[in-house]
Amino acid sequence: MSMKELNKLFKQAKKMQNEMAAQQEKLEVCTYEASSGGGMVVVKATGKMEILSVTINKECIDPEDPEMLADLVKAAVNEALRKAKEAAEQSLSSLTAGLKLPGF
Repeated sequence: MSMKELNKLFKQAKKMQNEMAAQQEKLEVCTYEASSGGGMVVVKATGKMEILSVTINKECIDPEDPEMLADLVKAAVNEALRKAKEAAEQSLSSLTAGLKLPGF
């Protein structure tokens, strides 16, 4: 590989690194919402994989069945985090699409 090709590769890598950092910043401020139990539990999460809020409809709070509420919360949290992760993966794949690495 010539020095010129190596410089071009470094420039591409730096550009991609800057684009990835900018995209990561955008994703971190996005919110992702999911619900379970037909909207009885609603969870909002950030692209940083942090939970912003959990809203629980009082009709689904049954002192005799705390496991049901726990399952609804768990399902909504997992779905919100899955959405955030999926958005990050799509963003990354769009940045690396068409990247031409010599020798690969």
